Amino acid sequence: MPKVQPHKLIFYGHLLACILPLFIVSCSRRPKTEKILIDNIAPRHDVTGQIVDAHAGCLQCFNGYYYLYGSRFGTNYDPTVPCPFSVYSSPNLKDWTDEGNLLKDPPKGVYYRPYVVFNARTKKYVLWYNWYKTLWNGSAGVAVSESPTGPFVIVNQRANLAGSSPGDGSLFEDDDGTAYYIYTDIDNDYAVRVERLNADFTGSTRQGSDYIGFGNEAPLLFHRNNLYYVLLATLCAACPQGSEVAVETSTSPLGPYVFAGEINHQSGNDNGQASSEANTAAAAGMKIGDADPIGFIPERGKKHPFIRGQETWVAQLPASGGGVLYMWMADGWYSAGDKQLGHDFQYWSSPLQFNTNGMIQPLKFTPRWEIIRKAESD
Repeated sequence: MPKVQPHKLIFYGHLLACILPLFIVSCSRRPKTEKILIDNIAPRHDVTGQIVDAHAGCLQCFNGYYYLYGSRFGTNYDPTVPCPFSVYSSPNLKDWTDEGNLLKDPPKGVYYRPYVVFNARTKKYVLWYNWYKTLWNGSAGVAVSESPTGPFVIVNQRANLAGSSPGDGSLFEDDDGTAYYIYTDIDNDYAVRVERLNADFTGSTRQGSDYIGFGNEAPLLFHRNNLYYVLLATLCAACPQGSEVAVETSTSPLGPYVFAGEINHQSGNDNGQASSEANTAAAAGMKIGDADPIGFIPERGKKHPFIRGQETWVAQLPASGGGVLYMWMADGWYSAGDKQLGHDFQYWSSPLQFNTNGMIQPLKFTPRWEIIRKAESD
């Protein structure tokens, strides 16, 4: 019998923890199919009826529960004011519980982009985030917790990254349990770099990639089959029109990376798809160009991205027939009718589609879509 490599066991263990609650059925009950609706044209609410306020973060699955991390903007209209990090939990991606603020006793400053992974060696949940004591003198901070909901205690106020002024960043954990931080270096024209973290995930080894791109925000890194994908958003500054998304691929997390197209393009040559997306929205009852409901789609003839949002994460979800779904997530800045950032919509894409060579197909606006899962009958 062939041996299973240890790093594969780590990956499949994480995935199995999320799949089991979806598919295990009691012997005394008959299975039924349950559909989880992902709705992109209505606000998401928690179990108390409040709009979910977690922006520019990530969606993770730990021990069979989903956790949505982000910034809690509340009633603020200005994205540069100090706001805490929030976390919501859910057993099924539809019933969300507000678990409170995430970070314990943070120093004064402006905080963005919380990303959490679990370190199997230390048994700690590790949080990396971007913060500014003074705008825009960027730093990356690190905190740890015994629980995915915190409180997270800061262990590294200024991570030792190679970049002198780190801006937007996000975490990636590979199948072998090695973690990486991908970020923009503000002082170097917002260049993007990937760095390998130490065994505790609390600092950088300073082993890193070459610069992947310049003039970018909200960089993401994920792995599928034999390719690593870096997704780069253009400088957006919380722009309501959204941002383009360039794709770079490599066979190694530290590169070298090569350009592999754009999936949210605004060249002016994409009116055919823009018109198609507008028709899709109209069929869902949306009025294009109105201040409500969300404005995630481009107007006909306008040089907007296909999805008018700024990317924040690619979540990996269990597919009903086995395997993994890759869900691209983006914040629709200033999409709420009352202009309160805490009410802004977040777009959760239908599963990304990949060509046979691994290239990602362009994004398409999906008003609503469903995840099919097995559930227990009453």
